[in-house]
Amino acid sequence: MASSNDIAAIREAQRAKGPATILAIGTATPANCVYQADYPDYYFRITNSEHMVDLKQKFKRMCEKSMIRKRYMQLTEEFLKEHPEICEYSAPSLDARQDVVVVEVPKLGKEAAVKAIKEWGKPKSNITHLIFCTTSGVDMPGADYQLTKLLGLRPSVKRFMMYQQGCFAGGTVLRMAKDIAENNKGARVLVVSSELTAVTFRGPNEAHLDSMVGQALFGDGAAAIVVGSDPDLTTERPLFEIVSAAQTILPNSEGGIDGHLREVGLTFHLLKDVPGLISKNIEKALTQAFSPLGITDWNSIFWAAHPGGPAILDQIELKLGLKEEKMRATRHVLSEYGNMSSACVLFILDEMRKKSAEDSCATTGEGLDWGVLFGFGPGLTVETVVLHSLPTTMSLTPPTLMREITCVFCGIEVYQIIDLLIILNKLHYTVFVALYVCY
Repeated sequence: MASSNDIAAIREAQRAKGPATILAIGTATPANCVYQADYPDYYFRITNSEHMVDLKQKFKRMCEKSMIRKRYMQLTEEFLKEHPEICEYSAPSLDARQDVVVVEVPKLGKEAAVKAIKEWGKPKSNITHLIFCTTSGVDMPGADYQLTKLLGLRPSVKRFMMYQQGCFAGGTVLRMAKDIAENNKGARVLVVSSELTAVTFRGPNEAHLDSMVGQALFGDGAAAIVVGSDPDLTTERPLFEIVSAAQTILPNSEGGIDGHLREVGLTFHLLKDVPGLISKNIEKALTQAFSPLGITDWNSIFWAAHPGGPAILDQIELKLGLKEEKMRATRHVLSEYGNMSSACVLFILDEMRKKSAEDSCATTGEGLDWGVLFGFGPGLTVETVVLHSLPTTMSLTPPTLMREITCVFCGIEVYQIIDLLIILNKLHYTVFVALYVCY
């Protein structure tokens, strides 16, 4: 009979030694790009609402204040003309919306995942777990199943599907990936967030101005990351370590952000005080997260905050006394893509690590060691993730490997002898020699 010592040894062998690490990031958007300056005219024309002159002026001001330059949307003008029920404010249209999202959400997720897997550089058969997150529709089997088929992942991959979590879920998927990677030695977790506005798009209504705020802010996009502990530095290049992750519901925030799936689609409700509720409570979340590290200067860390809207970012900056450059990556993503719900924070990490390399910063976190990723969403729920950046010039370790494999040509066993010469030039490397010898 196994003793408690045996069980402890088994558990120890099952767990990774180091922290969960982001090993690759990929992003994707639909091809259809809409520019914010042109959007009010387009929106009121396509929804047959041009007679609402005063409401159109309100919407135009919303767009002007959004700090968004452009967004991407799956719903094209041609499609909306074929489905006028989606353009009405309250027409039954869930079937038409579902027909779009159950197909396009996993397809867009695949685009992002392919990019992440390519950057990671390992065979997709090495993926052990899949986390898929979307607020865009529901279906059985879910988008996680569809993506597994689209990518050709192993049928035994361990899947988790997250529906209807909203904008905070970009932090949730990191928290879940961290737990999986650190408690399953050798695990490589593919995380995909794919969001489409096809479920929320609708015409304007004077009595539902908070819905119009969503029409002015939301965009479509998908992001994917590969997460794993104890990276193999001969083949994997880590970007950020996930140090800690926490979730909380803000006090006195019930009804702050709500979404309800109805025959008319996903209706969106937002209280005016959301920026104030978030900014009032954000320092407490920061203090709890960073007190173990002895960090109290919020300008000494890098920031990836969900860009729910410019008012939220403005009030956070004011409350914490943040320098303007702290939100550079966040505001860039808001400007170029809009609010893509759960995918936003992963886009921000991608933008940050690329700009850090471009600017020859020492680390992926704009030259800083420690940083925070915030997700805000329905509840009000806040996800707080502490990240540790890694050197932008981290190279792969030159290996000499010998392992037994099966020859794809003759079917017999061969020894694969690989000598790799790594020539480092910032983020670029060259594989110099690979020798295969049959025996």
